[in-house]
Amino acid sequence: MSFSVDNIILILAVLLTIGVMTAKFSSRLGLPSLVFFIVVGMVLSHYIYFDNAKLAQLFGIIALIIIIFDGGLQTKWVDVRKILVPSSMLATIGVFITTIIIGVFAKFILDLTWLEGLLFGAIVGSTDAAAVFAVLGNKNIRKRLTSTLEAESGTNDPMAVFLTVTIIHLIGQPDTSFIGLILRFFWEMGFGLAAGLLFGKLAVWTINKINLDSSGLYPVLSLAFAILTYGLTTFAHASGLLAVYVMAVIVGNSDLTFRHSIIRFNEGFAWMMQILMFILLGLLVFPNQLLDIIWEGLLLSVILMIVARPIGVFISMIVSKFSAKEKLFISWAGLRGAVPIVLATYPMLAGIENSQLIFNVVFFVVLTSALLQGATLTPLANMLKLSESKKNSVPHTLELISIGKTNNEMIELEVGEGASVSGKELKDIELPNDALITAVIRNEKLHTPRGDTNIFSGDTLYILVSKKNREKIKTIFQGENVETASSFE
Repeated sequence: MSFSVDNIILILAVLLTIGVMTAKFSSRLGLPSLVFFIVVGMVLSHYIYFDNAKLAQLFGIIALIIIIFDGGLQTKWVDVRKILVPSSMLATIGVFITTIIIGVFAKFILDLTWLEGLLFGAIVGSTDAAAVFAVLGNKNIRKRLTSTLEAESGTNDPMAVFLTVTIIHLIGQPDTSFIGLILRFFWEMGFGLAAGLLFGKLAVWTINKINLDSSGLYPVLSLAFAILTYGLTTFAHASGLLAVYVMAVIVGNSDLTFRHSIIRFNEGFAWMMQILMFILLGLLVFPNQLLDIIWEGLLLSVILMIVARPIGVFISMIVSKFSAKEKLFISWAGLRGAVPIVLATYPMLAGIENSQLIFNVVFFVVLTSALLQGATLTPLANMLKLSESKKNSVPHTLELISIGKTNNEMIELEVGEGASVSGKELKDIELPNDALITAVIRNEKLHTPRGDTNIFSGDTLYILVSKKNREKIKTIFQGENVETASSFE
């Protein structure tokens, strides 16, 4: 079926509208929104013929860059550093063990060669950042569990990509040196980490120092750095996805000008890319082909969820301080999503003999994982008593009209414990001449600041100040545990 440009634009608008509506619908049902996006794509495949795996892979990679960048921006380093070791073990050793176990079963269930079976295992071995971020974002599950799962999902894609590409290479060139593969692994991960650190620092410095004509350009600049980080890192044959995530964590946890605009822009853009990516991947599947592998797909899904993933989790976290109940929850929360489907296009483009079979089964596994695991996460957390009594509220935000080319901005500061200004009246606090406290948030209430208004630890202050005095303001309100929140227009 051929479409005119106007028809394509109309279809795009309809897809985005349906995507937003289904996202709202999915949150009420407790299901990952990706399920509905994929279903929309599968339904549309009856009317739109699409089998361009190369285009799907290209769009999928671009979407993953944006989604991982958004996830990294919203990752709090203060939470992640506490679980850095277990999440890293899950992202590497856990993925490797899962790959081996599910690969062995796939070899016999799907009647594949050993390398093809391991290829299938590598493709479904990692959890998906988009799925995990979306499902855990509105759940009141214990903080260190959600932090571990989010950190794992943000960093295990490089391991899955490495294993997938390596096994495809071995299928074509079975005499490849084993030592060379090990050295390649350390290069990809090591250089990816270093590149992420470097580009993260560079991005923060550039965003804070540059004076752009419009505040709307700052989010675009941050996104450009994310894509540049991926491009240059992969050009050096290292892990671009790992570099993007590390870079995003640094940017998201730095004192950043126009922070609110950057985060909100990338959050919305990530949602849009997620909607279009899952619908596009759904178009790549022909539902009638899934019926031919339904029993094999179900069996492998069950094995992945209750055998391979739990074994990988318990072995990789054997020295961690997580309880058996927490490890069980982490095992069940290993949602699959876009990454396995995108990786499943690699064998197709490489001309692997059973690539279409592998793609169909991978798609089936992702769909069942999202349906079964995504819908039961909250009940399982409640049953295991791993839920918090109250979901943390979203931090206050303040929308302001752009102040153009001036060097002033609104910053948000939380007065920390032990701050020297705690207990003082505003008139007794010496501020720079160009600084103005515009709002005080205390106990969920907005207080209009006056000269006799007292400032206490835990108060959230909105301060209009010039860029040159941002550091001075931070110093004035600096306490032992002060947290710098958003700075935005």
